Amino acid sequence: MPPVAPRDLEAAWDRARAAAAAERWGAPRRLLFRRPDGSAQEMLLADADAACWAEAVDAAHDLGTIGGLSLCLRLLALVEVMTRARWLRGLFAMTSDGIEIDPALLRAAAAMPLDAAARFDETGLRRLLSRPIPSGVSA
Repeated sequence: MPPVAPRDLEAAWDRARAAAAAERWGAPRRLLFRRPDGSAQEMLLADADAACWAEAVDAAHDLGTIGGLSLCLRLLALVEVMTRARWLRGLFAMTSDGIEIDPALLRAAAAMPLDAAARFDETGLRRLLSRPIPSGVSA
């Protein structure tokens, strides 16, 4: 999946959070990825939250495009890694207005590759966040 602009990822986060607060739940989505050898990998977004967030991203960035799909998968991967990587807790804060995410974490999530399961490699993310993120990835 290609990189996305950090500002687009942050805006997608805000839209998805607003959709969840308004209980605009989306339908489950089936994503099918064809490999060059003709085989395919399927991903089902059946979780209510994932479907809601995918719906919110689709409304602003067509999930039928590579850019929209990349944005959606990065958003979901960011949520997933924030729940499992305890060391990331210093890079986001829960407030009464929602979750504030450190700009460095947004830049990393916007730029780093996703693995075959559409997740961020925790070791790679830690390595990326331990050094300056290239300035070519703008907010």
